[in-house]
Amino acid sequence: MSAIRGARERARTEVTTAIKNEARRQLAQEGAAKLSLRAVARELGMVSSALYRYFPSRDDLLTALIVDAYDAVGAAAETALADGRDGPGGLGPRDRWSAVCSAVRAWALAHPHEYALIYGSPVPGYTAPGDTIGPASRVGLTLIAIARDASRADALAPPPLSVELRPEAARIAADIAPDLPPAVAVALVAAWAQLFGLISFEVFGQFNRMVEERDAFFAQAASRLAEDVGLRG
Repeated sequence: MSAIRGARERARTEVTTAIKNEARRQLAQEGAAKLSLRAVARELGMVSSALYRYFPSRDDLLTALIVDAYDAVGAAAETALADGRDGPGGLGPRDRWSAVCSAVRAWALAHPHEYALIYGSPVPGYTAPGDTIGPASRVGLTLIAIARDASRADALAPPPLSVELRPEAARIAADIAPDLPPAVAVALVAAWAQLFGLISFEVFGQFNRMVEERDAFFAQAASRLAEDVGLRG
């Protein structure tokens, strides 16, 4: 009986993967707003009723693709951090930061349509469920981990913080990193937003005919973000 159940699970996994792959192909061609379960089923040679057993609605399929995309870019960031910690001699905090930022950018450039799904325009009529929150947090948590490493190594210098922002900074720190100075928590949120702003400008073509040496440009910008957070060399 267990062998039969295992075969069924493998078959379900294979079909689920095929559905997602076809949906990603349609995302690349038509965009998320035009994703259709019927079209996916037709391309796979399935009847729509069979596909609904895997994804009851378009929104369920979109959520699965969004979670996969967040997990993929999060894994890229986490792998870069682990390599920076465990490599020969280990990297300093700012080099770890740059490595993580570069890994996120590399994933985005290699998967522009999946990046657009999670960081592009909202899909009309779709509201992301709570299932996406954890995966969406992985890159941010990786950046926080770098700041924590730096703090433990006495390589973190909190940036200035205006008096007006102190209450909000304390609230943000309590939510995302209560063990770090509030000024660092605020700087991390700003750096996270600026990182994806830089990447989005590149992925979506806003740097065309403006920035030519993009690797060097990004490296400089990522290094400046590390400085803003307070990471020492």
